[in-house]
Amino acid sequence: MDRLVFDPLLTKPDALVLENLAADIRAETTEEKHQGLTKRVANGHSNRESPANGSAGHSDDGTIAKLSALNDPKDPNFEPTVFNGTELSQLKLPHLLDQWVLQPYIRVARSIVRVETDVVMVTHLLLYFTTSVPSAALLFYRFWWIHALVHCLVQISYVGTYTLMMHQHIHVRGILSKKFVIFDTLFPYVLDPLMGHSWNSYFYHHVKHHHVEGNGPNDLSSTIRYQRDNIWHFLHYVGRFYFFIWFDLPSYFIRTGKLGLALKAAFWELSYYATLVLLYRFNPSATFVVFLMPLLLLRAGLMVGNWGQHAFVDHEEPDSDYRSSITLIDVASNRHCFNDGYHTSHHLNPLRHWREHPVSFLRGKEKYASQHALVFHNIDYIMITVRLMMKDYRTLAECMVPIGDQISMTLEDRMALLESHVQQFTEEEIWEKFGKETSTTSL
Repeated sequence: MDRLVFDPLLTKPDALVLENLAADIRAETTEEKHQGLTKRVANGHSNRESPANGSAGHSDDGTIAKLSALNDPKDPNFEPTVFNGTELSQLKLPHLLDQWVLQPYIRVARSIVRVETDVVMVTHLLLYFTTSVPSAALLFYRFWWIHALVHCLVQISYVGTYTLMMHQHIHVRGILSKKFVIFDTLFPYVLDPLMGHSWNSYFYHHVKHHHVEGNGPNDLSSTIRYQRDNIWHFLHYVGRFYFFIWFDLPSYFIRTGKLGLALKAAFWELSYYATLVLLYRFNPSATFVVFLMPLLLLRAGLMVGNWGQHAFVDHEEPDSDYRSSITLIDVASNRHCFNDGYHTSHHLNPLRHWREHPVSFLRGKEKYASQHALVFHNIDYIMITVRLMMKDYRTLAECMVPIGDQISMTLEDRMALLESHVQQFTEEEIWEKFGKETSTTSL
């Protein structure tokens, strides 16, 4: 097994999880391979052993206890997430600033959010309403291309975090305390369009459709009918969503006997398009920058991400959440996007709170291993898609964190395994694996 990469920007839970998996690998490998497991730092490579050294301090029970304590407001080691960029325990502020600004803010924010760990969501709501909203309004009032460029760059930097914050919102129908239910319900109608989301479409497609079908043959965003390392198949996949989701999603709900959802999905999507047309007639430049460009970029990004999330599907059991989705331990997905890397955990329980994913993963680690689940590190979903388009299975295999029987695999074995999991399913295979209740839609 090649060395694992311990990025210094990993979240504290991710570092604990990766250390735990590294200890498992050492326990199953020879001393020679043990010496090859090193820690890579941002400015180069170090020959020091990973911080997972030793077994007693990195037992499953010990790591699970540490992770659970971080999430428990009653535990003295509880640590809410306040900022995406750093852990609260690593934030070193002058004493007066900490005592008179940060700590009072945390106390107030903990009373506002629905789950006390989620102070960061108040932080981001404040950020968006003090930057994105006034910037968009100013562009409509007085358009300036330099301002427009800065606005676009800032929104691009916001969209991933915002989308995954809304991912939590749509699954549990809110992120704030019940006493703020009106604001919690209404703020997406203001912020969603600025980030590229049409009104309520994320909810209807993701919650009411994708999680019902689970990447199966009736899922409009299913990957199984595609060869996942083929650029033309990928472009077809993105293009179909891009241009036809307004029609496909209501049609799906009609086919499945959910006329009410069909009407709601069609209403919100088409009314949003109509609003954009009216705004474009009023101020085309501002409408393009503030609303159209985010919409076009986000929809491409969502499909690139979903392709990476469901690119690897085991032909033996494609309807298993363990074998049709993956787990990532990386900075982009988990530090900046609310543990989006734990996609298998999310599919196993869509209502699971984002902070619970790492501890849930470790509690179910043996099940993940017995089900031949795939775990990666030091790579995000977008780069998985890019590497697949390049057919770069070596890099993908190097990013794989082997668990269970996978630990004994060579690099070449892992490359072959990954390549076997991106093969297109035939209609005969789909019929055999998923049964009669499947759509016949194909490429």
